[in-house]
Amino acid sequence: MVKISLDVMGGDFGPEVVIPGAAKALERHPDITFVLFGRHDECEALLARYPTLKERSVFHNCDVAIAMDEKPSQALRRGRNVSSMWQAIAAVKTGDADVAVSAGNTGALMAMAKFCLRTMPNIERPAIAGIWPTLKGESIVLDIGATIGADAKQLLSFAVMGGAMARALFEIERPTIGLLNVGVEEIKGQEEVREAGRLLREANIDSLHYSGFVEGDDLGKGTVDVVVTEGFTGNIALKAAEGTAKQIASYLRAAMSRSLLSRIGYLFAKGAFDALREKMDPRKVNGGVFLGLNGIVIKSHGGTDAEGFAAAIEVGYDMVRNGLTKKIENDLKLYHDLFPSNAGPEAA
Repeated sequence: MVKISLDVMGGDFGPEVVIPGAAKALERHPDITFVLFGRHDECEALLARYPTLKERSVFHNCDVAIAMDEKPSQALRRGRNVSSMWQAIAAVKTGDADVAVSAGNTGALMAMAKFCLRTMPNIERPAIAGIWPTLKGESIVLDIGATIGADAKQLLSFAVMGGAMARALFEIERPTIGLLNVGVEEIKGQEEVREAGRLLREANIDSLHYSGFVEGDDLGKGTVDVVVTEGFTGNIALKAAEGTAKQIASYLRAAMSRSLLSRIGYLFAKGAFDALREKMDPRKVNGGVFLGLNGIVIKSHGGTDAEGFAAAIEVGYDMVRNGLTKKIENDLKLYHDLFPSNAGPEAA
């Protein structure tokens, strides 16, 4: 059984999305049990609509919910020990859950996760890893928003953690790693990125294959299994890709409704357009994984729907079933001499 704790109050829509999403995930994975944290008066009637989910869940009342616009420091002071977000994370620490999933405030979730679970030894800063649709299937991109700015050794740790996640999720024995840069030539880019490339080449890590620098267009091509960058660049790349997907979808809708002939053409090509829509659906790849913590936390898009939240739950499910935390721990121990001896105050 995989035990999953949910911050039911998190996200733009809270229980209205989280509870139906959990029900969808349970339909596809009957070996899940849930620990739910939320306001009883807002969840009771909704949970009653899903008797199977209710039967497979333990509900804990939490009167405090973290707002989407709260500053992380404020959320930590107000919500520590008492909020639905904190208690969902704490359930992982106590062993009552294998993974926590929240669609709530990203900054608050990261702050609480670091404070509650602490970072792994030799990890200075955690990263958020996202699953990226490509022409070849899927790849992993990190960091997509946790760490603004990163030095060479932090980028190296991101590469090791991303490689472990690729092995857990894609079952690839030796995933390929690329550093996101403004060009593939070794003389290009910021000093931190060039230094990280040197460290990766010289480390010659057995569990991954360093392929060199990659550029922005390589994200969609699927040139490598794992793309490593710092959070500022990664988050901009993520939002740009999401915006481009919506833009293309809007263009297609407008083109297909422009004339009677276009609408007739759409009917003949409907199967192809449905396949394209399925491929570009952001809900299918919803769920950012917090890497570098002593436990697994999944961040869902705040504005997702029930299907998207179910996808985030399933990312967490896969991470647990494939032993993500243990793979990262083993790699960090194996290559501990590559990282700083003192990982900072957050280290466990």
